[in-house]
Amino acid sequence: MNKNIEKLYSIALKKERLIIGLMSGTSLDGLDIALCRFSGAGKETKVGVLQFETVTYSAEFKELVREVFSKRQVDLEKLCLLNGWIGRQHGIMINECLNQWKIDTNTVDIIASHGQTIYHAPKRLHQQALFENATLQIGDGDHLAVETGIITLSDFRQKHVAAGGEGAPLAIYGDYLLFTHPTENRVMLNIGGIANFTYLPANGDLEDVLCTDIGPGNTLMDAYIQQYFPNKYYDEEANIAKQGKVNEALLAKLKEEAFFAQVFPKSTGPELFNLDYIGQAKASAGAKLLSHYDIMATLNQFSADMIVDVLNRTIKPTESYAIYASGGGIHNPLLMANLQAQLPTVHFHDLKELGIHPDAKEAVLFAVLANETLCGTDHSSEENQSKIPKISMGKISFPS
Repeated sequence: MNKNIEKLYSIALKKERLIIGLMSGTSLDGLDIALCRFSGAGKETKVGVLQFETVTYSAEFKELVREVFSKRQVDLEKLCLLNGWIGRQHGIMINECLNQWKIDTNTVDIIASHGQTIYHAPKRLHQQALFENATLQIGDGDHLAVETGIITLSDFRQKHVAAGGEGAPLAIYGDYLLFTHPTENRVMLNIGGIANFTYLPANGDLEDVLCTDIGPGNTLMDAYIQQYFPNKYYDEEANIAKQGKVNEALLAKLKEEAFFAQVFPKSTGPELFNLDYIGQAKASAGAKLLSHYDIMATLNQFSADMIVDVLNRTIKPTESYAIYASGGGIHNPLLMANLQAQLPTVHFHDLKELGIHPDAKEAVLFAVLANETLCGTDHSSEENQSKIPKISMGKISFPS
């Protein structure tokens, strides 16, 4: 047996596994690195987060990625060069964290790498008859494995697309396995660049589970800040939005996009929700002379309204539920206040109550996917394939 296959086999048989989960989102703020200890799989999965760090990207890193990010036409050579370069950079960041944490690389079993999304193209968006859903993440797993010396699983979203999905959101897998509760209806709300949520009914019935993208979380606000406020990457503490007033005409135009009326589940990205989207809504609303502060206040309200709208359409009015929020949006006090104002009877919980830091959640969920690929068993019935397909995700890269 090939020694790499033999090692992989031995890892799958271990009672406990150390897996590093990586997440780099559309906000491009940094690489989330979560060192997790796993035991079990499927509904018996147990995970403990031993270490977590967000390694902030340099200005150079951000600018290089933006050259190919969410654009239909790019420099193909630059894209080719970035694929391996990002993989190596992520590997260097992992090595530095392991050194800082005083953890021997040889004790880590697997890296689960999300990579860097640069384009997301569900058919509902590209509408080309010849092609189906597509998504592309770069940051090559082979480069990452060689740089760290650790077996790496990467490119998880491709299997979801190959099996008929849109490649996003994938949170349903980890959310269902880790957070389903016997007596509490739960909403696992993630407010990243794009907001998404998983609804977990207390009965645990997969037929009632729903996971879908909602629409803009931070992506429009971040894009606007970066365009009009030099040296700022996001609206820290909502200081800019707090100085403005919501423009109802612009808000109404922002909500007219057909995506919001489409059936669940669905996915989207900055390919749709971007500066052009804001510009078109401004022109249609006759709001070209609005101040930057008023536009930011309106974009903040827009994100909150669409999240609330989806929750109200998903959950029965007679049902009580708890929201466990994560993602960069939870650090925006105005956004959270706008949500709570419209959901006065709903309690927003800190994900730490469930043993996971909210900023680490997405990285942990990709570690869960790797754990399932290694040693998961069939935990879904044939009739529930649309909810939890019986597929293993992630391409395997060996360090030698």
